[in-house]
Amino acid sequence: MRLPVSFGFLFLALLSCGGPDKPTYTITAADTVTDSAGRKTVILAPTDGTDQMNNINTGKTTPAELISFARTSLGIPYKYASTDPKQGFDCSGFITYTFNHFGIAVPRTSADFTNVNHEVPLTQARPGDLILFTGTDSTVRIVGHMGIVVTSPGEELQFIHSTSGRDNGVTISGMTKGYQKRFVKVIRIFK
Repeated sequence: MRLPVSFGFLFLALLSCGGPDKPTYTITAADTVTDSAGRKTVILAPTDGTDQMNNINTGKTTPAELISFARTSLGIPYKYASTDPKQGFDCSGFITYTFNHFGIAVPRTSADFTNVNHEVPLTQARPGDLILFTGTDSTVRIVGHMGIVVTSPGEELQFIHSTSGRDNGVTISGMTKGYQKRFVKVIRIFK
């Protein structure tokens, strides 16, 4: 049985981790993010005139700071389309929460990271890089899952992410055969 085209697109959209189909990260220069210490940071909108962020400005935040904060979320359960640690995270909700803690604006859904610049080879992945995967159906080559690399080149690659799989929440995983089949790319966020 063939599905109507519109239903097929809806199905593909649901395979993508996180939130509504319209990006929710489009912001204006007046928007602020408040971190856990109560510090407010002004966030600037993308400068390319679109609502796609091709570059992410990390400011003075270091990969070590980002990963250290990300680890504080270990064990928080998985919850689809959520960026709230009290309720749980989906994969991109976890990424959004982690980066926004430092006042760094990022796309909201995993698929929205597809066109972020600075792809690097998997063998050169380093802490703070984002690793992108397909959704659970590896034959659909659309980004549907993601995590933050926590290991250095030469070490067995590991990444922190929120998964709806067996661990059902924020965990650190290695590149199992399943993730190898679903691997799309690594993008460098920190210069």
